[in-house]
Amino acid sequence: MLKLVAMTLAISIAAAGTSLAQEKKTYKIGAAVYGLKGEFMQMWAKALSAHPLVKDGTVKVTVFDGNYDALTQNNQFDTMVTQKYDGILFVPIDIEAGAAGVEKAAAAKIPVVGSNTRVNSDKLTAYVGSNDVIAGEMEAESVIKAIGGKGSVVILEGPIGQSAQIERRKGNQNVLAKYKEVKVLEMKTANWSRAEALSLMENWLTAHAGRINGIIGQNDEMALGAIEAVKAKGLDPKKIPTAGIDGVTDAVRAVKAGDMVSVLQDAAAQAQGGLDVLLRHIAGPSYQPRSAIWQKYAAQGLAWGDGTARQYDIPWTPITRENADALLAERK
Repeated sequence: MLKLVAMTLAISIAAAGTSLAQEKKTYKIGAAVYGLKGEFMQMWAKALSAHPLVKDGTVKVTVFDGNYDALTQNNQFDTMVTQKYDGILFVPIDIEAGAAGVEKAAAAKIPVVGSNTRVNSDKLTAYVGSNDVIAGEMEAESVIKAIGGKGSVVILEGPIGQSAQIERRKGNQNVLAKYKEVKVLEMKTANWSRAEALSLMENWLTAHAGRINGIIGQNDEMALGAIEAVKAKGLDPKKIPTAGIDGVTDAVRAVKAGDMVSVLQDAAAQAQGGLDVLLRHIAGPSYQPRSAIWQKYAAQGLAWGDGTARQYDIPWTPITRENADALLAERK
């Protein structure tokens, strides 16, 4: 009889354990990103998949490639709303057009946290990213100082209408306004593309032969494309100061070689920090952040608080010959 009771109790405990495991909440999260052709957004998506709660299966993430098209992203929001996702991370291609998707999600009571690029919507739950005006100022200052505060520069812009393009241009122009002896010969979009920047720069080097003293690329891919064009013309890139933003792998190598300057935009902090904030709004006050990024940047003012702030600013890190090897080692 005692053996039978013991066996029954053991079976009951085992069944309860199985039931608890089955009841464990799994969160379905959509990550709508503007495009995955460039290395930066690939790093962002990879970092998201490395978040502790994604790795242990608590969070199931689906990354939607927006293919650099606002309508595509809007349609992807329709899919996520229809399929009842628990939350959405949003990296919009267009600061204005992206608002329509956020409105749809808000109407369905699905929280949306922005990451990396901004959207003009008061329905956005929160934003985790970096101040692109500051980055635009940093890169313009480095190029203009390198050319002695006078001369002619060209500017390669991101996709027109994306917040990073708008804010980095503002940063560029803030600095240019201080240097009356610097002339902007050309300012056009190359859509974050190395290939498009290469083509544009080839044209500019022909049209303004011998007159381009510096190159401001609003991201690394475009700066690297410009450097390729400079080298193809038989020119020394070290004599035409070039700046980018993001810290993609080839740019870090180029900084190490002395061919350009750049600042690191921390893709992991933006992606994982964004997911932590999103999960706080889904799971409630008991949620504690799992990403290490909060400790990494604590001394620079990044504070979790209770996880309900509307904006979290990830600091920029200048890339130097001294820290280039360490940054490259992190990616192995």
